[in-house]
Amino acid sequence: MLARQRQERILREVDRHGGARVSELVEILGVSDMTVRRDIEALAERGLVVKVHGGATAVTDRSADEPGFQVKSEMNPVEKSAIARAAAALIKPGASVAISAGTTTYAVAHELRTLPGLTVVTNSPHVAELLHDPARDDYQVVLTGGVRTPSDALVGPVADAALATLHVDTLILGVHGIDEHAGLTTPNLVEGATNRALMSAARRVVVVADHSKWGVIGLCTIATLDEVDVLVTDADLSPEARRTVSQQVGQLVVAPQSDHASA
Repeated sequence: MLARQRQERILREVDRHGGARVSELVEILGVSDMTVRRDIEALAERGLVVKVHGGATAVTDRSADEPGFQVKSEMNPVEKSAIARAAAALIKPGASVAISAGTTTYAVAHELRTLPGLTVVTNSPHVAELLHDPARDDYQVVLTGGVRTPSDALVGPVADAALATLHVDTLILGVHGIDEHAGLTTPNLVEGATNRALMSAARRVVVVADHSKWGVIGLCTIATLDEVDVLVTDADLSPEARRTVSQQVGQLVVAPQSDHASA
């Protein structure tokens, strides 16, 4: 198979699924890992895909594009791990915590597993499954109902109604994009409404987002930056963006460089 043919097949896979792993493409194309990586590099240089750790994702310049959970989980894993540790450090034993759907919030949930006495409310089946442990009697996990989005969030009237009666200490909120003027955004209108319901249920809103989310604007604004109590990000957020964020959010937490580098 010629390079052009391989790259066309890679583009089809990325377009169909929103992204593709190197390991999957090796099996599909019957070529080496190195060959696939070279093809992805060539496509990325032409602006046809985004090269990420372990594969490639679709170029998502459109405000309504919504990558799936698996695709997003391949993006910036080192930064997400550092952010997760910093965000988890903000939660105390015995707290009630709401956790929105998303891959960064999932990483936070992973860090929270050892914290005793938590009550967790989530609209993420992935988070609920991760935290569910029948052997523990100090942990309570509440999964909202709702309609599942491409990014595996449960949203809509059922989720919103469940959240309307709840009150939690802290919300860990993931977002599609953050912008100085547009605020926190998502490509999914219904998910935006459910995220606002999550915010209304929480006394403190902690947003977790890596540097790549800065300047990204989705279709729907969830909230303005001044509605955020704490923003936790990674060390690659630019100094200019840090200054802008610091003027609007209650507190900016940058994950320590040591964590960022060793994760």
